[in-house]
Amino acid sequence: MAQGLDSPDVLRQLRATPELLAQIAGAESVDMSLQTQLRRDFPAELVVAALQLHESRVRARKKFSRADDMWLTRVGVEQSTAEAVAQYKAERIRGADFVWDVCCGIGSDSIALAQVVNRVEAVDLSEAACLRAAWNCEVYGVESSVNMQVADATSLDYAGKLVHIDPDRRAGQSRSTRIETYQPGLEFLQQLTTTAVGGAIKLSPASNFGGKFPDCEVELISHQGECKEATVWFGSCRLEHPWRATVLPAGATISGDPFYVRSPVGPLQQYMYDPNPAVVRAGLIDVLATQEGFTRLDASEEYLTSGQPVDSPFVSSFRVLDSFPHNRKELSKIVAGHEIGELEIKCRHVPVDVDALRKKLKLNGPNRRTLFIAKIEGRTRYVLAERVDQN
Repeated sequence: MAQGLDSPDVLRQLRATPELLAQIAGAESVDMSLQTQLRRDFPAELVVAALQLHESRVRARKKFSRADDMWLTRVGVEQSTAEAVAQYKAERIRGADFVWDVCCGIGSDSIALAQVVNRVEAVDLSEAACLRAAWNCEVYGVESSVNMQVADATSLDYAGKLVHIDPDRRAGQSRSTRIETYQPGLEFLQQLTTTAVGGAIKLSPASNFGGKFPDCEVELISHQGECKEATVWFGSCRLEHPWRATVLPAGATISGDPFYVRSPVGPLQQYMYDPNPAVVRAGLIDVLATQEGFTRLDASEEYLTSGQPVDSPFVSSFRVLDSFPHNRKELSKIVAGHEIGELEIKCRHVPVDVDALRKKLKLNGPNRRTLFIAKIEGRTRYVLAERVDQN
């Protein structure tokens, strides 16, 4: 039997007791004395649920502009599409008459879709999830455009319709990156790409999506420097190229087919670049290098270089200060010579214990620098650099 925030009855009671939530939200700190006081005035189960909701709202502030009024759970926040990402995706379906939002969770994608299409039919197997999603639609003022339905996603007919689906990645006890274990599973998702007229499948960026969705476009989306999701666009929603990387909030996007592009590999130059994780996960390093005029440092590395500074939203830029062999004594000498107090260490494919390495270095100077440990033309080297400010 569902308990706490997963219980529809508890959710309804909590919604009918706004004074409980107001007391928690208005408190300077949620400590034991506050909890004891609340338990004197309200049922214990309701207090526990209210505290969990408050904690989830605080966590969600980085993802949603109206988090303090939303109906959430910890897992719901973790699995939800951030507001900025949901709005970006919805733009591709702008103007549609009807869209299914399947496995709607807390409703973040339903809300974004309802802002740009006429009608959204939101579906979830959980009654509590549908309640939360419906109330969140009210928070964003789109409730008149969204209908909630408690149903098994695999039992519905999507033929000829647009569909957005966010399959459950926690069907077991822990989060999985294998699409075969998602609910609904891989076979259903693949079938959906042929029966629905078009749409999007939201996947973890770490999932094993490669080769699973032929004739589709896979878009890796990053927000604030972190790769958030892989979106499989299919049918009428698919664009020309099979791979795309998008960087938010900049709104910059790059696409191509990495199979047909090879960029040159060459020596380290005056500037070094760390590509955005969405570009890396989409396999678009060579596409980016070709378009922006970068050179790869090694075929096995994603790091890029150029002789002149290149301002691009797809990379973090660094000015090279020094480059030397992979030798720790030499590293200690160089670090001391540059009077470094704070050292950021970056490495992708060279095995290294970053924390242990940092502890062995004497960092007591005034400067902040970045250390790359990377293969350069086949050999592991250290590169000392400083970040280039980007507007």
